[in-house]
Amino acid sequence: MSHLTCTIDQRVATITLHNAPQNRIGDQMVEELAAAIAHIASSDSRAVLLCASGTDFSFGGDILPWPERSRSELRATFERYMEVFNRFEQLPLPVVAAVQGLCFGGGLELALRADVIFASETARFGHPEQTLGIVTLLGGIYRVAERAGRARAAEWALTSEQVSAAAMERAGVINKLVADDHLLAHSRAFANKLAKGPTRAFAAHKLLLRAWANGGIAATDQIMFDIAMPVFDSQDATGGIASAVDAIKNARPRPVFPFEGL
Repeated sequence: MSHLTCTIDQRVATITLHNAPQNRIGDQMVEELAAAIAHIASSDSRAVLLCASGTDFSFGGDILPWPERSRSELRATFERYMEVFNRFEQLPLPVVAAVQGLCFGGGLELALRADVIFASETARFGHPEQTLGIVTLLGGIYRVAERAGRARAAEWALTSEQVSAAAMERAGVINKLVADDHLLAHSRAFANKLAKGPTRAFAAHKLLLRAWANGGIAATDQIMFDIAMPVFDSQDATGGIASAVDAIKNARPRPVFPFEGL
């Protein structure tokens, strides 16, 4: 039985975790995620929605096989997980995550790869790794630090406390709280909206944010126009600019331009 599904509808790819009862992340789910990423990359998708079936988004990693693996085998396992998660993060498409219930450990680290995170009002987040005597293995602590600052990231990782969705929103880790029964519909509508936008410009913005995270403002300024200028050659940019110029010249309201993702 599969641990996740990937479907594409109206150019939105939806990845759904469904490894009942806790959507724990193990080898099978990671390999299915890798296949989903490859499928999305070769499709005409223009946005991605990450969600999960059941009461909870994910309790995190499936630790049951860990005691049977040598340290080198465990390292190889975690390196593979990191590689796949990072490929998901680097998709040149806007990614929206819809998080309900508990979102812990590797589940939180997967959600943090999304560009936009919506959470149900009753969702809770956390790094349970300290209760096991280990660390956040897939980049969780520093990805939280990127969004919320070092102090918050340290507090949450060192205590393994369960953090409310409201606290995560105030800290800037998630984008918005949504009523529990509206979460999926709201997230899907937002992904559908992004799928109608300028896909190549979205990809450039993701690259710029990644460059900033890696090297800061000065380093990103150095490559800004290497990333930005090719976007001007896209069909969406040439058409969008021409449409705006025509509206200005003719003193008309600027129409909504039908971006094609080209």
